[in-house]
Amino acid sequence: MGVLAAETLVGPKINWFALSPLLILLGGALVLLVVAALTPLWPKRLYATFSAAIGLASFVMCFPLWHRIDIEGPSTLVGNAIHFDHMTLWVTITISVAVFLGSLLADGYLRREGLDGPEIYALFMLAAIGGIVMGAANDLVVLFLGLEILSIALYVLAASHRKRLQSQESGLKYFVLGGFSSAIFLYGIALIYGGTGSTNFDRMLTALATTVPAQKGDDAILLAGVALLLVGLAFKVAAVPFHFWTPDVYEGAPTPVTAFMASAAKAAAFAAMLRVLLQALPNFADDYRPVVWTLAVVTVIGGSVMAVVQTNVKRMLAFSSISHAGFMLIGVEAASHLGTENDGRSSTLLYTLVYAVLVMGTFGVVTAVGRTGDNATDLAGFRGLGRTRPFLAFAMTILLLAQAGVPLTSGFIAKFGVIRAAVEVHSYAVAIIAMVAAVIAAFLYLRIMISMWIADPESGDDQREPVRVPAFLAVAISLSVAFTLVVGFFPDWLVSLAP
Repeated sequence: MGVLAAETLVGPKINWFALSPLLILLGGALVLLVVAALTPLWPKRLYATFSAAIGLASFVMCFPLWHRIDIEGPSTLVGNAIHFDHMTLWVTITISVAVFLGSLLADGYLRREGLDGPEIYALFMLAAIGGIVMGAANDLVVLFLGLEILSIALYVLAASHRKRLQSQESGLKYFVLGGFSSAIFLYGIALIYGGTGSTNFDRMLTALATTVPAQKGDDAILLAGVALLLVGLAFKVAAVPFHFWTPDVYEGAPTPVTAFMASAAKAAAFAAMLRVLLQALPNFADDYRPVVWTLAVVTVIGGSVMAVVQTNVKRMLAFSSISHAGFMLIGVEAASHLGTENDGRSSTLLYTLVYAVLVMGTFGVVTAVGRTGDNATDLAGFRGLGRTRPFLAFAMTILLLAQAGVPLTSGFIAKFGVIRAAVEVHSYAVAIIAMVAAVIAAFLYLRIMISMWIADPESGDDQREPVRVPAFLAVAISLSVAFTLVVGFFPDWLVSLAP
């Protein structure tokens, strides 16, 4: 009987070519875990080179797929479980860039800390798979699976520096609080399923348009489900008041891991938020839009204000990351005005890519300045950097100006895009608040620049360990600065591509 059932089982058709970026990342992770376990320690830089090549291969494969969608149009894959559209490829490009740059950042750091091995690079790839699945999901259960793959990899990555107690503490905090958020998100999925009878986005839309309106008792269940989904996603994007894990985890985690979390994880979470709110639950836009508006306001203000009072640069950038999440939420709020023509979705997706590159370069500088032990990340560690390492100080200055939204940088293009989207839907208040918050946050970036270029040397500065910049780290920082300036001076090519 069991053999007969197996013979009659027909699985969904699978377009392997469309899944090639995911397969490349999965193959790369398996090679690192299996081959590296069966061979002696690889030569210097080979783990990082292999991992960066896998990220680059996944990135390159997105372009023929993009062209294919231009010709054939968007579709779904694996039994209607995954979207195959420009948004999926945009998220894949963003996360692949994070894998590529993160691998370059990790190389010198791991060798400096005596931790060189394949594990972190394999976890980068596995986390990337989870993030891409989150951004491509057409089913809440598939989205949850992607969320857990991403989250579990990040929990281990945060605690991966076995010689630092702060790293293990950050991994434990992230695991405990992340477990709560996942449980809340899963409970929201259960309530949505109870109200619509499905977790597939298309079937949910059909149920919301036909069956559910006739059953008046189900609205409360569905609204509770929407609220819980929003809470779970707000935790992942580090929106206030669900941000409390961010500064401690960012400070304690190895700096390249912090960079990867701030770029890939945030991009995946915002893509998932756009999928859920705009494609699965558009019928509830009038209900969740005020909540997203409130989250955007308190996040952009809270992140900017709390960042100003910090003295550790990693904590400063953690709160800065919260503020940037507020700007992206402004784009999500604009996109939720479904009956109005606006660039809310495309401006949010553009912001995720721009910020991913920005934050990778910024934490790349912090990786070098942190020195052995990764403990010299306070403002004192940056004092006099302009005299001892002018290249690093110049690169950090460019990246900080971009994060502040100074014109002729990619950061300005990203912030201008979400604010313009808010103005298009007449959300003038949140646009004004965002501009004020950007001015407040500029003080934070100015403090770091003053420490690098102007602060007077103090006794003991000459005895500090010199700042070293390995070759791969220099390449990563240079690419980040180049992208920041190219997009700032010539933004049209990238803005026009954002889906």
